[in-house]
Formats: sequence, C-alpha cells, structure tokens
Amino acid sequence: MDFSIPQRVAPLLPELRDFVENRLYPIEPVFFRNGFGAAESALEKVRKAVREKGWWLPHLPQPDGGMGLSLLEFGLVAAELGRSPLGHYAFNCQAPDAGNMEILRELATPAQRKEFLAPLLEGKKRSCFSMTEPDYPGSNPVWMGTTATREGDGYLIEGRKWFTSGADGAAFAIVMAVTHPEAPPHQRASMFLVPSGTPGFEFVRNIPCMGHEGDGWASHAEIRYRRCRVPAGYRLGPEGEGFRIAQKRLGPGRIHHCMRWLGICERAFELMCARAASREVRPGATLGDQQTIQDWIATSRMEIDSARLSVLEAAWQLDRQAHSEARDRISAIKFQVARVMQDVVDRAIQTHGAA
Repeated sequence: MDFSIPQRVAPLLPELRDFVENRLYPIEPVFFRNGFGAAESALEKVRKAVREKGWWLPHLPQPDGGMGLSLLEFGLVAAELGRSPLGHYAFNCQAPDAGNMEILRELATPAQRKEFLAPLLEGKKRSCFSMTEPDYPGSNPVWMGTTATREGDGYLIEGRKWFTSGADGAAFAIVMAVTHPEAPPHQRASMFLVPSGTPGFEFVRNIPCMGHEGDGWASHAEIRYRRCRVPAGYRLGPEGEGFRIAQKRLGPGRIHHCMRWLGICERAFELMCARAASREVRPGATLGDQQTIQDWIATSRMEIDSARLSVLEAAWQLDRQAHSEARDRISAIKFQVARVMQDVVDRAIQTHGAA
C-alpha cells in the first residue's frame, strides 16, 4: 500500500477542516440543546455553500453529481467531516442516506431512480434503512420476523422494526423483509422501497439512545408495518437477495463510520491536549506535567494513528478487490476503531474533570 495522501485530496483536507470549524462548530450548541430541527435552517445554508464549492456528495461518482473520490480518498475526507456530528450531513454523505444512495445507484430501476434516488442526490429528501427488530437479535441479519407476502401485483409487509435511524421526517424506508421463509437462511429476505406515507406504515416513536432522544435526521425510530402494501415495482433487486445487498452496502459503510469515528477521536484528542496544557493543578504546574496525563496523550496518539492506518488499508483493499476478499479487514476495523474511540474520548473526559 502507498501510504502517501493522494494528491487529489491533499490540498482539500485543510480546507475542509477550516470549513467544518468555522461553519459547523458554531451550529453544534443549537443542535445539542434543541435538536436537529432547531439547527436545520442553519444547516441548509451550509449545505448550499458546500454545493457552491463543489464538495457535494464526496462519496459518489461525478455523473451522479458527486466528487468522484475513491473509497480511500473519501475515507480521508470523512475523517475531517467526522470532527463535527453535523459534518457528513452538511456534505450530503450522511448515514443512512449514503448507503441507500449506493445500493439504489446499483440496483434501482429507471423508475426507482427517478422517484427515490434523484431526490436523495439533490438533498431534497431523506431516507432510512429499516432492518433491526426488537424481537430478534440485530446482530443476526438472517433471522427476522418481518414478512413481505406477494399478493396480486404487490406485496403486503407485516412486522415491527426499531433503531431505524433518521426515520423521523424521512420520505421513504428501505425495508428488509422475509419473502422466502423456507429458503436457505441467506436467501430468505428481500428489500423494498416503502414511502413513509404508505397506509400501514406506522411511525411509533423516536427511541432514546444513551439518554438522548433525537429528532429528524438524528433520530432512531420504532416503526410498525401493518399490512403495508407496496407495488411489485418497489422491490429493490431480485427476491431473496436482501442479505447479499445488505452485505454489499456494509463494506463501504464500515469505512465511512470508522473514519468518522476517527474524526471524533482527533477532536477529543485536541481538546484533551489543550486542557492538559492550560489547567493548573498547583502554582506553576499543569495537568500536562503529570505522568499519567502524558501517558494518556501518548497512548491516544499512537492508538489513533494505528487505527487510522488500519482503516485506510481496508479502504485501499476495497478499492481494488471484491468485498468478500476484504471482509476480514472490514470486520476488524469496526472493533478496533470503536475501542480506540471509547478510550480516547474517556481520557479526554477524565482530563477535563468537572469542566
């Protein structure tokens, strides 16, 4: 692997960091205090500026209105955007829309592209991905209770989903449902495009996650499908291919998430260093003079750099090989980066103490 930063994005990265710090950091207090809805109008102005600068859809090819970056290049961009919880949304590459765009680009019929994909690319509508269920383990995507039964020229969807991120205000959901219960486990489910206004699509509630109940794009909803009827033309891809499609969506998505998490780590690391250098523990001595704090800073720097290289290597491999050949690295980075993020953020919190 070539460890140098690609020339196409090298000059872009400091520009993005400056943009995120100056345009998105000021919006964050409103977002955290009052929710996504309160910050949405300010974010729309930022999104307009992003489009004017040619930074829209950095994860997609130029024919779709994107920047045409490779997965490795987008990973580097994602780390800069991840420094703010609003970064990816401002550039229209936020989860779950980014993954939904990618599978719609590959699998959607011309009619589906016009109705569902085009508004996502333009940033006029949002979507959600409806797979995890309360009655089945979300870690096992081949075991679920939601069904889609063929009836005439359509399907009846019946089931209950939760942690459907961004469902509050989304125009449609991509729903995973069992169509072939007697088939082998990996060939039972199919995917469907379900507009949120469809009769039988019931938005139950936004679910609090770790004490925070988000709204709008920052929400995680419970949805009930009660004899929710969709035409056959709203099936996404072939019947029984839901698991395969989900796995294909997962590979690039892991890169997106891991680099975003590393952006969080970098910001927490900078805050920790600033606090260590400024907080006096006694006259003439700061936290940064303490050996434990020095150890935390050094360990955090090494862990972030190691995790970053692991993720970029996985992205580099995905750019060149099939998902199946890179799956070990894709699986590994999720655990590695999540652990690093937890540790670095915790050290930063401890360093800030009562502040």
